[in-house]
Amino acid sequence: MTGVTKKPDLNDPVLRAKLAKGMGHNYYGEPAWPNDPLYIFPVVILGTIACAVGLAVPEPSMIGEPANPFATPSEILPEWYFYPVFQILRTVPNKLLGVLLMAAVPAGLLIVPSPENVNKFQNPFRRPVATTASSIGTAVAIWLGIGAALPIDRSLTSGLF
Repeated sequence: MTGVTKKPDLNDPVLRAKLAKGMGHNYYGEPAWPNDPLYIFPVVILGTIACAVGLAVPEPSMIGEPANPFATPSEILPEWYFYPVFQILRTVPNKLLGVLLMAAVPAGLLIVPSPENVNKFQNPFRRPVATTASSIGTAVAIWLGIGAALPIDRSLTSGLF
């Protein structure tokens, strides 16, 4: 279902008088300042807090087991979104090379649009270099992320062979 956009009638003398006085939006005729910060934003913020408290009271999240400084886990893993760069750092024997490879990830993301910046099309099928680079980069990131969760002897093959 598509919405119908009603265009304002700029020949209407009432609307022209409101616009001449600087009265906010064409459709509502009320100013955004100070009505939004004073009335709408607090309602949204309080509603968000009410939803969070309402969900947390009946089903509180468990904190987990208490920390034990004398028992180190067998392998400490970072958060899931750091798995690919953690896998790079873990598998490369030279740590300086590992740090340089980690820095190459954002550098590569900055360089990918450059070869095709003369292309006026936004269709990915008409931008083969960027599409191929992002597809390969996504596949490599998923492969490295899966490998980071595995033991080091099975991590490079991602446990496949």
